[in-house]
Amino acid sequence: MLLIFGITVIFRTIGQGIFHCPRCGGDRQYRLRSGRRFFTLFFLPVIPLTRVGEHVQCTTCRTRFATDVLRLPTAAQMSAALPVGMRSAAVAILQAGGPATGAARQRALEAIRGAGANAYGPAELDAALRLPGGLDPEALARVGAQLTTEAREWFFAQVVRIALADGPLSPPQREVANAIGQHLGMTPAQTLGVIMMTEQAARRD
Repeated sequence: MLLIFGITVIFRTIGQGIFHCPRCGGDRQYRLRSGRRFFTLFFLPVIPLTRVGEHVQCTTCRTRFATDVLRLPTAAQMSAALPVGMRSAAVAILQAGGPATGAARQRALEAIRGAGANAYGPAELDAALRLPGGLDPEALARVGAQLTTEAREWFFAQVVRIALADGPLSPPQREVANAIGQHLGMTPAQTLGVIMMTEQAARRD
């Protein structure tokens, strides 16, 4: 009798969800798959052998990726994190400057709405300013992890402009600004550079 045997790899789905597919360029469904080698007899798997690892497969384009791809933020995660982070930073920089003028408050509202919180208004800002400890390091860290270097600097510059609407940065405002930059993942040199450029731009306006 002729025996037909060999080795094959069989994958099974061990998880699923939504991820940002680099190939499709958008949010897609994925399957997390784990593979294992099997000894086959007459093309049927009969003896499990070594594991071959895991991969992520996009259910749309069918491309396979290393599991590190799941660390990339989805568009939904980004749209949720950005306004939360901006609210935290804007409120903290206003609180550091003491009673804010209409100009600083208006710029804070514009920055928060520009980050995606379109319905955020003066009443919400007043309520946030009455609460102690406006700075949320975790929210800022989530934003910083999702932004490119240039986008982080743009975000940080918006926060600095809020403080500058009332005049030069005060020592408490500068301290808070440095903390915001740090939580965003910026180096001290980057933070200082953005502050200096934003101050120069404010003097020209």
